[in-house]
Amino acid sequence: MNPINHGFTCPIPEWAENPQMSSFIARCAQLAMLLEVSASPKPGNVDREHDYPDTCFEHFIASSVSVYPVIELAAKSRNGIGALIRSAVCESSAWQKGGNTHFGAFLLLVPLSMAAGELFNSFGKATCKLSPDEFETLAAHAHAFVRATDCEDAVEFYRAFEVAGVRVNSVDEFSLGDPESTAELKAQEVTLYKLMDIARGYDLIANEWASGFGCCLEGARSIIEFMQAQNEGAENSVFNCSGTGINEAIVYTFLKLLSRHRDTFIQTKFDEDTADYVSSRAGEILSAWEESSGDNTRENTRDFTALLPAVQEFDSELLEKKINPGSTADIIIAGLFIALLGGLRF
Repeated sequence: MNPINHGFTCPIPEWAENPQMSSFIARCAQLAMLLEVSASPKPGNVDREHDYPDTCFEHFIASSVSVYPVIELAAKSRNGIGALIRSAVCESSAWQKGGNTHFGAFLLLVPLSMAAGELFNSFGKATCKLSPDEFETLAAHAHAFVRATDCEDAVEFYRAFEVAGVRVNSVDEFSLGDPESTAELKAQEVTLYKLMDIARGYDLIANEWASGFGCCLEGARSIIEFMQAQNEGAENSVFNCSGTGINEAIVYTFLKLLSRHRDTFIQTKFDEDTADYVSSRAGEILSAWEESSGDNTRENTRDFTALLPAVQEFDSELLEKKINPGSTADIIIAGLFIALLGGLRF
């Protein structure tokens, strides 16, 4: 069964019939998911070097490939966010047996893909590419889409949750673990945006919906700046990166975001103290690297290999304790997506 063909129709405006536009957006999303899970070492996360007992690198690869048609449809759509999220979860679950791999990422990629499709059309672009100045506009359009969600989107989101089996906080109102919640949603006409606004204080992804995707933009800019810093003569340049440097850009940005924003997946699975410790440790590692870089013989440069031992030690610690900064990984995917829309190549 193909979930996207069952029980969901989405009005598609005439402009969205351009297959190149929607295909480009879907490929950017797909590549963002593949790059994120491939990057290593990202402390505590599944990557090409590390698996968890029930969820492996290959599960993330399968999920990333499986959702292409859903993201392509999202790029053509102006409504139906809830059904699109459910379709993405269903496709992901149909192609791998590792459980929830990308639920949070889908919550970000669907509205961002809708926004990208709308922007490329409205700008009348001959080629599909956003300038860095247009990133804010992308986020604003995505925010407008999520604010326009309705009760049916909320119901579809609950159905998606049932498929994904996502770990959530215990709450009194509209609990995702309560089968009666959908009836309450309909009775009170609660929108999906309202649900996210309720959860913004304890869920990083919900806060992105409520606040306008600021962390996603922060991730995109950090990745782009790191890639540019590998150029000879760049201010605060980085050297000794392997291959294209995209792996190091992702690892660095992962640590940077983790240090600045408490990972709520960790908070939900463990507690606030554990999440705060992980953020604090990530910050200490980055600060020590930045300070030590000032001691090398190449002025205003940073040696990435000097960062790796501490990151690898941190990675081993979190993997041993099964502490997985999953929310940060979702933000990285969205940041990569935006950067790729902006023409990032390597």
